[in-house]
Amino acid sequence: MLRVLKARYEQKHRTMKYPSGPLPALPDRFAGRPEIKGPCPEDCRACIGACPVNAISINNKCIAMDMGRCLFCRVCVTACPHGMIMFARNHQLSATRRQELIVSTGSPVKTEILSETARDIFGRSLKLRQVSAGGCNACEADSNVLGTPAWDMGRFGIQFVASPRHADGLLITGPVTANMRLALEKTYAAVPEPRVVIACGACAISGGPYIDHAETINGASSVVPVDLFIPGCPPHPLTILDGLLRFLGHEIPD
Repeated sequence: MLRVLKARYEQKHRTMKYPSGPLPALPDRFAGRPEIKGPCPEDCRACIGACPVNAISINNKCIAMDMGRCLFCRVCVTACPHGMIMFARNHQLSATRRQELIVSTGSPVKTEILSETARDIFGRSLKLRQVSAGGCNACEADSNVLGTPAWDMGRFGIQFVASPRHADGLLITGPVTANMRLALEKTYAAVPEPRVVIACGACAISGGPYIDHAETINGASSVVPVDLFIPGCPPHPLTILDGLLRFLGHEIPD
């Protein structure tokens, strides 16, 4: 016991102070919220041809990007000869309505995602059952890291649990393969009401790179109602934590 206490003392305090303190350091290549600088000057559509998941559309030269499909690969940035598309450092990507994930010129830098129901019922204690519905394990890994001492989402009352019977909701990753559909339906049915569903990552929101594949069903919304969408491929742990906290009504500084 003394050795344990000595080791813990030497380790010091490892949990970051965010959100009451500064943001944790983001990697240099972090791609945050996309920004559309203006209409396409020549309607060249080079970005559309370059995007591997058809996340970009142009209507009357107005560019729109669907963060729910976007892989944040930044191929469109390189392809655009006019520099109309860029990815900022803004990590606040989440939305409670699917259409709010579509970004165009003049879109707000973040959306209001407070759920009054979630705040009133789960604001101090949210237990989630994580469901990997055919994911590659990237979104799963960035979700699980929130349980480490550095992030410690348990200090906000948010925890992953082993059984849907003990959960307040689901955090779903992966495009929902045909073989996982029934499992997801049964897991959702096993969660007691009221319950919340969170789609984490491009695959869970839209199918991601597997969209319209014969063996996937294009994300969680095809099977269960989704209350919170967290874009990314994968979303950074900070993006996931920000989405969860704002969804539950926590005060998050800009």
